[in-house]
Amino acid sequence: MGGGLIFRRTDARLTRLYEEQVPPAARLAFLITGDRSLAEDLAHEAFIRVARKWEDIRHPSAVSGYMRTTVVNLARGHFRHAQLERRHLERQRAAGEPSMVDPPDFEQRDALLAELGRLPLRQRTAVVLRFYEDLSEHQTGDVMGCSDAAVRSLVARAMETLRQRLGTGSQR
Repeated sequence: MGGGLIFRRTDARLTRLYEEQVPPAARLAFLITGDRSLAEDLAHEAFIRVARKWEDIRHPSAVSGYMRTTVVNLARGHFRHAQLERRHLERQRAAGEPSMVDPPDFEQRDALLAELGRLPLRQRTAVVLRFYEDLSEHQTGDVMGCSDAAVRSLVARAMETLRQRLGTGSQR
């Protein structure tokens, strides 16, 4: 019973630490990145890293400094990684290598989502679980309460319908 009390105290301290540290870290990250979603991710990652070392921090008043430093380092790492990716893609293009990733086609995506929404519910569910959630046929069957063969059939019918409606033929 005593272990639960210690956990609750630690849990309350972590909650308080989160509430005090993450909002200013997210604001800092947003000002650095200009991207709200990325800023939230960086702030949460910084909190996780600092929380892991909570017991090693000698002065609790120093936590905000650790958070600030961690956010800045994470942002720097993010942009360094993005820059390396851009350079790699530029070298590939300059060498005439085909790009492994095509730029997003938002019209095609919107058309696909519209057609996906027109599929019968079971077909739509099977496609979403298989391709969006990346579940195996067996896992999809477990979630849907049907056999692997039923999942294969649902996905096959859905894909054929989508190919016909989107005019992509029966390419596989």
